[in-house]
Amino acid sequence: MSKKILIIEDNNDIRENVVEILELAGYSVFEASNGRAGVDLALKNVPDIILCDIMMPELDGYGVLYMLNKNPVTAAIPFIFLTAKAERVDLRKGMEMGADDYLTKPFDDMELLSAVESRLKKKEAQQLFYSRSLDNLNQLLSKNKGLAELKRIIEERRGRQFKKNQVIYYEGDKGNGLYLVIKGRIKTVKMAEDGRELMTGIYTADEYLGIHSLLSNETYSETATALEDSLLCLIPKDQLDELLNLYPEVGREFITLLANNIRDKEEQLLQLAYHSVRKRMAEAMLRLHKQYTSTIDSFKISREDLAAMAGMATETVSRTLSDFKDEGLIDKKGSVITILDINRLSKMKN
Repeated sequence: MSKKILIIEDNNDIRENVVEILELAGYSVFEASNGRAGVDLALKNVPDIILCDIMMPELDGYGVLYMLNKNPVTAAIPFIFLTAKAERVDLRKGMEMGADDYLTKPFDDMELLSAVESRLKKKEAQQLFYSRSLDNLNQLLSKNKGLAELKRIIEERRGRQFKKNQVIYYEGDKGNGLYLVIKGRIKTVKMAEDGRELMTGIYTADEYLGIHSLLSNETYSETATALEDSLLCLIPKDQLDELLNLYPEVGREFITLLANNIRDKEEQLLQLAYHSVRKRMAEAMLRLHKQYTSTIDSFKISREDLAAMAGMATETVSRTLSDFKDEGLIDKKGSVITILDINRLSKMKN
């Protein structure tokens, strides 16, 4: 079956030319002359990829992307902006909103086809990570019908790509579901009254975001941001509520995860309250080492994120890392830190 492409463009000549090129390449193409009609077509046909102009009547490209990102059915569809040269300065806004790529008009046939093929291949690669994550769920399932139903729901969802530094949700946002990390790393932070950030967690593949909001039926209690390009699956709240009502064992599984999360945060608070700067930095290093893999002693993290994680000023982070390097505990090149002596870090005195 040929891939489905939606083109949303108010310029008739450009739209007709793009449709002709894509159809000659074997794609099934739908077209809309304004943003509002484009959103309707996307919901009706659920294309494999969307090409969208920025400046359009009724609803511009940013509005289209916003509307599609809000709907779980269309949130994961690869999205490419079509933009005039004069609009390139505004592209950062679109990329931060979650657009995957852009084409600057005028573009030729090969530029168009290359951009489309590249995004479709990347989507297929993401699905491989998605499949691996689902395979890992099988370890929980055995004969448990509730967890098997959860796996079925996740299989039906589409993964959504988040770029590095893109916000997934803000503290205080209404909880619209549960996020499963398929690939990448996500940090959660709370903002102190003085404006400083405190990192409350780092989440990697096969971990869930937003469990507290789901179980307490409250807004998100922290802000979640991608530390690197990441792939997440959003499981809508209404589906989860129904699942929890039918299968209490699923709720117990999430309560266990939440309890572990609370225990980790309590331990982190005790460290912030009673441990010295050196001890807190050593603990942060050990948590990061554990988050990656025991076979890799290097990890990449910014000075600002380390400060938020260890609860200290960035200047203090720099001095402490310099001391650790001089003492042969770590090596540091840019934002890449390599642990040289994990035993001494583990036994760091307070």
